[in-house]
Amino acid sequence: MPFFRRFFLAALAVLCLATLPVAAQGLLDKPAAAEPQMVSGQLLAHAPEGATPGRPVWVGLQLTHTPEWHTYWKNSGDSGLPTELQWTLPPGVTAGPIAWPTPRKFPLGSLANYGYNGTVLLPVPLQVDPSFTGGHIDVQLQATWLSCRKECIPEEGTFNLRIPVQGSTALHGLVFEAALAVAPKDQPAAGSALTPEPGFLKASVKGLPAAWRGKTLEFLPETPGLIEPGAAWTQAWDGERWTAQVPLSAQRSEGPANVPLVLALANPPGEGAAPAGVRLALPVQGTWPAVAALPAAVPDALQKALDENAARASTPPASGGAPVTLWAALIGALLGGLILNLMPCVFPVLAIKLLAFAQHADDRAAHRRAGLAYTAGVVLSFVALGGLLLGLRSAGEAIGWGFQLQSPWVVAALATLFTVIGLNLAGLFEFGSVLPSRVASLQARSPTGDAFLTGVLAVAIASPCTAPFMGASLGLAIALPAWQALAVFALLGAGMALPYLAASWWPAVARALPRPGAWMNTFRHGMAFPMFATVVWLLWVLGQQSGIDGAAALLLLLLALALLIWTLGLRGKGRAVLGGLAAVALVWLGIAVGPNVTRLQDSGAGAGVATSVQGLRWEPWSPEQQAALLAQGRPVFVDFTAAWCVTCQYNKRATLADAALLAEMAAKNVALLRADWTRRDPVITAELAQLGRNGVPVYTLLQNGQPPVVLSEVLSVDEVRSAIGRL
Repeated sequence: MPFFRRFFLAALAVLCLATLPVAAQGLLDKPAAAEPQMVSGQLLAHAPEGATPGRPVWVGLQLTHTPEWHTYWKNSGDSGLPTELQWTLPPGVTAGPIAWPTPRKFPLGSLANYGYNGTVLLPVPLQVDPSFTGGHIDVQLQATWLSCRKECIPEEGTFNLRIPVQGSTALHGLVFEAALAVAPKDQPAAGSALTPEPGFLKASVKGLPAAWRGKTLEFLPETPGLIEPGAAWTQAWDGERWTAQVPLSAQRSEGPANVPLVLALANPPGEGAAPAGVRLALPVQGTWPAVAALPAAVPDALQKALDENAARASTPPASGGAPVTLWAALIGALLGGLILNLMPCVFPVLAIKLLAFAQHADDRAAHRRAGLAYTAGVVLSFVALGGLLLGLRSAGEAIGWGFQLQSPWVVAALATLFTVIGLNLAGLFEFGSVLPSRVASLQARSPTGDAFLTGVLAVAIASPCTAPFMGASLGLAIALPAWQALAVFALLGAGMALPYLAASWWPAVARALPRPGAWMNTFRHGMAFPMFATVVWLLWVLGQQSGIDGAAALLLLLLALALLIWTLGLRGKGRAVLGGLAAVALVWLGIAVGPNVTRLQDSGAGAGVATSVQGLRWEPWSPEQQAALLAQGRPVFVDFTAAWCVTCQYNKRATLADAALLAEMAAKNVALLRADWTRRDPVITAELAQLGRNGVPVYTLLQNGQPPVVLSEVLSVDEVRSAIGRL
């Protein structure tokens, strides 16, 4: 067919071959926007009189908490970790301790923690030595903090700022004044003391603010592990003296002679630090009770439970059959490659290339060369893609098969390619009319190169469809030695190239094809629609990544591209005038709306998706959510999916939307979690690797104390029903 003779060398070499480096570059370059933190930090400075020796110089980490989240004080309470600040300062400048604001108490059941919510500043004084002669102070801070709600996330940040020695730095003066105002005020311990008793610590304190009398206070020791923060305790006022009896911790390891502590009003309103408390170092009168001895050995029952848990943890995920061997993976790859030829974006390419044999049935030598070149293009492309995947993983990148479609650049490039192919198949233009004659005639001079590039194209558009047919094989391949893994990828390519190779080497296959006629032009036009359907799918995938604005922007650009291609097929002055206007319009749109195509939107992972069964919802997956549900004793069904995975979408709308099946899940109290891998997510990638998989779809059924059950990629109602029936 003439259009293929002039098409592949021009369009494919630019768009198809570009997808691999674009995908690799997107993975190796870290995204500009970091993942959102539950608690964000900012380094502030305050030097109102300059930063010369003897002048007050303050720096501080300001933490802004997402609602319901908190960080910790120097004594975090029953759990948690205090915020840590590591300073890098020039010689002659030293940092003092944190001037901790008065903390709040956060009860959690029978436990309690001490810390901060809202917005809080942790001020630190800087001491400038007379030996310092610089014109400015460069401050670098490496900070770590633990952000907690019901779950906890370790977070960190590196911050830099420069403080001029001469001149005033007072932009955040009010913030520092407010933070220092709520720091506990030191008070002498005159007439106050602590008295240890078996199981309790009695406090007797005098000299507290008169406005506190009769009010409930919080007892906040700076020494961790001394008391039970969440246990019930008693307190009372006797005139100006405040007394309390606080439970001692059974795991206490210290018996200090003095106990530094903070007393503050209980349950203060608002957020951030609590109102200023009072800090005292109270002497201890009497003798501390003996510290409980730790058991010399682990009890037999506990050791047995630990051994059973370790055995369960080492058990591989359960599946319907025996583990996948190398030979089974190779055979699965070969069969999976054969099935790939039926994909709607691959079939038109293969079908039209096969029908080209009917026009030149007698040229066996040319057919065989083309068959070998096509096979080489397919096999080498799959090996190159697999090698790139293995190389990136060995370099520390958490990626899996289908990673190229996690980049909006690649999705947009493929949508553009398929649009051009579809317009050509529909008869809107011929490449000979829009390309220079020297380029358009390349295929006639190098038909073997055209066949090779056809194989490259087929791999670029088929690779995301491999997971449903060979998910287990690919999961095994990633864990194999490199040469064995590449053999699996090579067999996948060989299976995909086999029909074309067979038709090129066995004349009987070519003779079985229909004779040439007018019907071939109709067939060619009809093959445009699978291509356009693929474009619709890619636009939907892009919408999941870049939002509705990104999908609309790409659709507008594709429309402008189609207009430009049409004008280039005109004759006379109309081609020059309309073509120029169309080119200008395309460039203008690329500048105006093009950035929307690759600008990632918020995934909205915090929202659940309702099902047809009342009260049963798909919730976003996270390791913490999964662990919490399993700890409650609930079975958990996890759907590892992606917008660019066609089989995932079919299963979602068929098996996983079956009302009767969902009702059975609800009756069994099964929790539904969905792990969306549309974008790159190292946490999901790691979880897939734990399950022995490297692509989606993957479906697992989890139950506390049992190994995960991994279901098949092409999911059926009966299979899921059978799995939940064993709960």
